[in-house]
Amino acid sequence: MTTPTVLRYNAPARWLHWITSALVLAVIIPAGIWIVYFEPADEAFKMRLYNVHESLGVTVFALVVIRLLYRWRNPPPPLPADTPAFARIAAHATHWGLYALLILMPVIGFLATNAWGFPLSVFNVLPLPVPLGKNEDLAKTLSFLHWCGAIAIGLRILGHLLGVVYHTCIRRDGLLRRML
Repeated sequence: MTTPTVLRYNAPARWLHWITSALVLAVIIPAGIWIVYFEPADEAFKMRLYNVHESLGVTVFALVVIRLLYRWRNPPPPLPADTPAFARIAAHATHWGLYALLILMPVIGFLATNAWGFPLSVFNVLPLPVPLGKNEDLAKTLSFLHWCGAIAIGLRILGHLLGVVYHTCIRRDGLLRRML
């Protein structure tokens, strides 16, 4: 069986994808789980962990904005013509859902941090404005929304990975090479 020719994303799009993926999967999600479910007893360490999580959230926000602007100016290569309609719809819904969540989650997290009464200084170097004053009720709501968003991102990532498995193992259409 010959492998179909698949057009690749260009290098900047691939780099932005993999850097964003690495930050989310290797640092942001584990740090978020650690903070919520295994809260460190050492207060100084806990604050450093929060700062890393929040700072990388700001970084991912910036990367995704850059990614979306780049995508607008440099559209991705088309899916193979024989891709079934359900796969096209699922791919677009997953991608745009991930983009939306990767924009919303840092914003909600930042606002929650402010509402808890903590200003954010990115990597303890760049202070960000404080748009909200301390408001515990709002902080609880925003924190809950941030937690719901984390679950939604996890499900979207799972859907994305299942799409990779579908294209690699079932359709064998070489689609994974678009991003490698």
